[in-house]
Amino acid sequence: MEKSRSKLMITALSVFVMISGAYFVFSDDIHAQLEETIFVTHTGAVISTTGEVLDPIYTSANMEFDPMEYLRDFDYGDVSTLPDGTTLREYTIIAEDDGVMEVAPGIFYNAWTYNGSVPGPTIRATEGDIIRINFINNGSKEHTMHFHGIHPAEMDGVFEPVGGNGGRFTYEFAAGPVGVHPYHCHIMPLEEHIIHGLYGVFIVDPKEGRAPADEMVMVLNGLDMDFDGENNFYAANTIPFYYQHHPIQINTDELVRIYVVNMVEFDPINNLHLHGNLYEYYPTGTDLVPSFYTDMITLSQTERGIIEFEYQYPGNYLFHAHKVEFSEKGWVGIFQVNENKEQTEDVDYGS
Repeated sequence: MEKSRSKLMITALSVFVMISGAYFVFSDDIHAQLEETIFVTHTGAVISTTGEVLDPIYTSANMEFDPMEYLRDFDYGDVSTLPDGTTLREYTIIAEDDGVMEVAPGIFYNAWTYNGSVPGPTIRATEGDIIRINFINNGSKEHTMHFHGIHPAEMDGVFEPVGGNGGRFTYEFAAGPVGVHPYHCHIMPLEEHIIHGLYGVFIVDPKEGRAPADEMVMVLNGLDMDFDGENNFYAANTIPFYYQHHPIQINTDELVRIYVVNMVEFDPINNLHLHGNLYEYYPTGTDLVPSFYTDMITLSQTERGIIEFEYQYPGNYLFHAHKVEFSEKGWVGIFQVNENKEQTEDVDYGS
C-alpha cells in the first residue's frame, strides 16, 4: 500500500514538473494566444476580445452602412442626352472584396461590395434609357456584373470575367423591361460571390411613370458568418433586426411602394408578411396591373416584385418573414404609421 502511494506521488510530481517546464518554455505562446484583438465599431465603440476571431487578418471595421439611408436611396446616374434624343445614364461601379462590416454589435463580416456597400447601389432608369456602367474591379478576385433583364449577350456579365486589381469593363444596354430586377456577380463559385454581398437592385420605370408614392427598396438577404453553407442571420437590407429597433416612418392614407428582391442563398424560399393590412402585388413589376391582393408573398432566389399599400390607422405594425426561423434571426421590422402630414417639397418620387 505504502509503495503504491509513493508511486502515485512520484507520478504526480513528474506531471507537475512537465507542466511547469512547458509553461516556462511556451509561456510566450500562451501569452500570444490570450492577447486581445481590438475592433473599432462603426459607432466608434472599441471592442476587445481574447477569443477566436473568424478572420484574424482584420482588426477594425472599415465599412459603414445605414439601412435607413439605403431604403430610399436611388441612383439615377449622370444624365445626358445622346444626339438622337435618347437619355444616357452613366454610372461608375467599383467592386472590392476586402471590406469588413459590423452586422451586429461586435459581429464582423468580410463583405464583398459594389461601391462600398451591401447591397450595392440601387440603379434606376426609365424604360428605353441607355445604361452605361463603367465597371472597375479593385478586388483581388475576378468579378462581373450580371443584370437580370434584356440586353445583348456580350453585356451579360457571364463569359467576360473582369480581372482584379483594377480590371475594367463597360456595360451598355437599353433599360428594360419595366420592373424591378437584381444584378449580381456571376463568377463561379456563384454562391460565394453572392453570399459575400456582390448584388444590388436595378429598377426600370415605365415611360408613363407610376402613381406618386413613398418608395423604398428592401433586399432580403442572409449572412453565413462561418461559411458552412447555412445562414446564421437574416435581414431586410443586411443588418438583422435594424428596422425593428429603428422603425420605418410612414403616414396614414399615403401610398407606400416597396421594391422587394430576395437574395437569400442556401434556403429555397423566403417570404414577406405585413401586419394589419394587405397590399397589391406586382410580380417582377413588369405589369402595371397588380396580380393579387394579399398580406403574404413567397419568393425563391432572385425572385422579386413590387408591393403597394396604404395604412388607414396610425400605430406600429410588424413586417417580417413568416418563416419563423428567419424572423427570429433578424428578418423583422416595424412600420411606425403616423397621422398624415403634408409632404415636403424635397421628396422625390419615381424618376
